[in-house]
Amino acid sequence: MSTAAASRRRPATIHDVAREAGVSRGTVSRVLNGGHYVSPTAKAAVDAAIRRTGYVVNRHARSLITGRSDSVAFLLTEPQERFFEDPNFNVLLRACTQALAAQDIPLLLMIAGTEDERRRNLRYIEAGHVDGVLLVSSHSGDPVVAHLHEAGVPVVACGKPLGQTAKIGYVAADDRDGARDMVRHLYATGRRRIATVTGPLDTPGGVERLAGYRETLAEFGLPLDEALVATGDYSRGSGEDAAEALLARAPDIDAVFVASDLMAQGVLDALARAGRRVPEDIAVGGFDDSPAALGTRPPLTTIRQPWDRISAEMVRTLLARIAGEDPATVILPTELVRREST
Repeated sequence: MSTAAASRRRPATIHDVAREAGVSRGTVSRVLNGGHYVSPTAKAAVDAAIRRTGYVVNRHARSLITGRSDSVAFLLTEPQERFFEDPNFNVLLRACTQALAAQDIPLLLMIAGTEDERRRNLRYIEAGHVDGVLLVSSHSGDPVVAHLHEAGVPVVACGKPLGQTAKIGYVAADDRDGARDMVRHLYATGRRRIATVTGPLDTPGGVERLAGYRETLAEFGLPLDEALVATGDYSRGSGEDAAEALLARAPDIDAVFVASDLMAQGVLDALARAGRRVPEDIAVGGFDDSPAALGTRPPLTTIRQPWDRISAEMVRTLLARIAGEDPATVILPTELVRREST
């Protein structure tokens, strides 16, 4: 067949797949809708026929039959500029996209950092344009969780939703244990005036990492001095401001545990401006093991979050929720990564 003739060839249909596989149209349909009540042999024959014929699912037609959109939303409840500044969001988005692509499900990025954006995105989601939501960076009292729960939309959050009465599934790294590991490491290097820059205290990471810091100071009999605690918002600028405040209040600090790598970049900027050497004068530890950790001078000791596993578990538990299963919780271990900043 000539190239021109091939380009004019009609798209393959479900009937073509059935004929190629030697099965009924109904068998092909069951394979396309999850493979229930289909033998492994028949499924393999249909999958092979789809590849040979180049059949592409008509998602619109299937959604009319199944009542599903066959798509998922990645809903980030942060300002748009934070999405581009914080490398964690990009890492998480990419990994979730890849995990869903393996199921042939597209992912829609939605950002709801303002009231108007939140209202517009919720209206779109509740209209049935997506089958479920991967909720990222929710804050205590955020109305998004309650709205989605009341609308019956399957949701899985990244991190434990705070201040929510609705039972929502979530996937999280063990923030508290990671913080404990970092403070223990700083103590083991001889540091005794260990300060911290927390994340926002209306987020699970902010709350849990601060709790781990405080528990470990108590474990070693170190005083819980509130002058050693400064709060940031996970941005580089807030880390810089927090470090300046810490140096003004407690100039004798010899270590800082920072609740994110991006904030730790700001802390290092402030320490360099103040003439403090890292790690000779002040050791600095971060959290996330994001690309920001390798972009610092010196490279940052940090707590690694298993982003690929977090993403895969978020997708797995959301698809289970869409299929009718109960909400599930998954807590994944973190890992201390030693570099030159401590």
